[in-house]
Amino acid sequence: MDRNSLLAVGSVALDSVKTARGRVERAVGGSAVFFSAAACNISSVVPIGVVGEDYPMDRLDGLKERGVDLTEIIQISGQSFFWSGEYSENFSSRETLVTELGVFEHFDPVIPAHLADSRCVFLGNIHPAIQSNVLKQMNMPQLVVCDTMNYWISQCKEELLDLLNRVDILMINDSEIRELTGESNLLIASRMVHSWGPEAVVVKKGEHGAVFFGTDWSFAIPGLLLDGVVDPTGAGDSFAGGFLGYLSSKEVFTRDHYRKAMVYGTVMGSFAVESFSIDKLETVSKESILKRVAELKDLTSFD
Repeated sequence: MDRNSLLAVGSVALDSVKTARGRVERAVGGSAVFFSAAACNISSVVPIGVVGEDYPMDRLDGLKERGVDLTEIIQISGQSFFWSGEYSENFSSRETLVTELGVFEHFDPVIPAHLADSRCVFLGNIHPAIQSNVLKQMNMPQLVVCDTMNYWISQCKEELLDLLNRVDILMINDSEIRELTGESNLLIASRMVHSWGPEAVVVKKGEHGAVFFGTDWSFAIPGLLLDGVVDPTGAGDSFAGGFLGYLSSKEVFTRDHYRKAMVYGTVMGSFAVESFSIDKLETVSKESILKRVAELKDLTSFD
């Protein structure tokens, strides 16, 4: 596998979701799926995950047609990871109704030799010990981006801190970084994360955008103004897919590239929330993506 490969390790799930715009039952989801659905519009990507015998693999054919290599999504005996949730009227909160880990409970991926040289790696929101095990199998990737959540922060903080020492960019939301560091100020919190290893932190703020904190510079970007939000599930992973998909297409990673990656992350996240599951992501055109990139530039530029 050439060094331009983008590897994504995470969950492959079935989601039942209810929002003010409707509901969907057992739709394809999971961090590896949303990430890949966003990234494949910009770069080639190989997701690694596990599903049960109940998983409708044919529903991923749209991703395969867009160039996603699905050979490392392994189907084994048992039930797939299943999540069910309901969002409030204005999408400001959600209630988890059901979480059934199924075969994902024992997910501990073995990275094939031909993927160990992948240049860019996304560690989706899974146990930090598993994320660490993935990195131990890699041959010096050029860029490692890690996602996490409040559960791992509260239950596995020491393992998470050990992982961060080998990660280039931590991707986290604003409430999670405050919990992780104990700091309410995002700038101070980001500096604390830098001291643990990562050279950069991307703080996601939902509809209010995201902030990139480098060691000596920052870049903030607003969310796109949308009138058709359907389902926020997977928005963060889609942001990560756009972000790392863009970076993986570049030979080097400059400040300008990181800024543009934030734009592409925001754009892909905006498409993700306009449908249930990955429906919009697997049908969006390159022209539509570039149009939103231009819209975001107009939204933020001034003399």
